[in-house]
Formats: sequence, structure tokens, C-alpha cells
Amino acid sequence: MNNDDFYQKLRKTLRDWLQTDQGKNYKWADFLLFAPDLFHVLCKVIADKDTPLEDKAKLAGAIAYFISPIDLLPEAILGPVGYADDIVLAAYVLNSIINKSGQEIVQRHWAGDEDVLRVISQILERADEMVGSGLWRKLKGKFSSEKRETEETEEPIKKSENYEA
Repeated sequence: MNNDDFYQKLRKTLRDWLQTDQGKNYKWADFLLFAPDLFHVLCKVIADKDTPLEDKAKLAGAIAYFISPIDLLPEAILGPVGYADDIVLAAYVLNSIINKSGQEIVQRHWAGDEDVLRVISQILERADEMVGSGLWRKLKGKFSSEKRETEETEEPIKKSENYEA
């Protein structure tokens, strides 16, 4: 399955699920709607020649996590609710890249309707609630090679004159 197929399948799966009673009543439904766009931007940023090699490794891990049916919140068992950890991880990795390399590369590839910086900030602000603090620590631990990097990644997105929280 290529990335475009996964993107389209994910968008359809979420759209259909959000029409069900469970989907309509899910607390984080609005955030799950960002899953296809977050996956898309991960794929575009990793392919961008301006993305540093060390960032490509993180992006590859986040993409693999996204498409894996077996992760900390498995979609195969939980259904679309299982994408909560995927979007939290995607936001975490993208935030790390923005804080290290600047926001331009992520903004250049964002296909969503909402402001990508706001989306990432909102997801990270609610990550503990969305996936639980224990799971959130595990996700950060898998994608941070050292304590210093974790601290830098957890910093809120640096604001430019064009962005207001």
C-alpha cells in the first residue's frame, strides 16, 4: 500500500466512523480528523530535500508507527480511536522539527484547512488527556534519544509574527 492509498483509506475510515453514534460522541473526534493531514505532512516533509537527515529518521519512525496496525493503541482492536496515539506522536515529531529547523518546511507541506502550528499546539496541550500520561511518556521515550532532546521537543512551538496562540 502506498502513502496515497493509506491517506485515502484513513480519510474514508474516519469520515465513515464519525457518522456513527460512537464517532459522534467521541471526545477527541475533532482531533482525529487531523490524522490524514498529519500523515500527509509527515510523508511530504520526509521527502523534502531540505529536511535534515536526523529529522528524516524521526519522520520515518512516526510514519511507520502511523501505518502499523499494532502499536500502543492498536487500530485493529480499538478502531479509529486507536489513531489518537498516532496523531499525538505525529504532532510531537513535527513540533521537534519546527523547534529545531523552523516552521517553514512543515507549513510548506501542510494540506489541512486549519493552521498547522495551532493544530500541533492543541494536540500537544491535550496529549496527556488523549492517550494517558503513561502512554505519552512511552511515546516520547521512543522518539527522544536523550533527555535534552525531550526537553527541546516539549517546548511550545516558537511563535513568529504570523502566529498567535
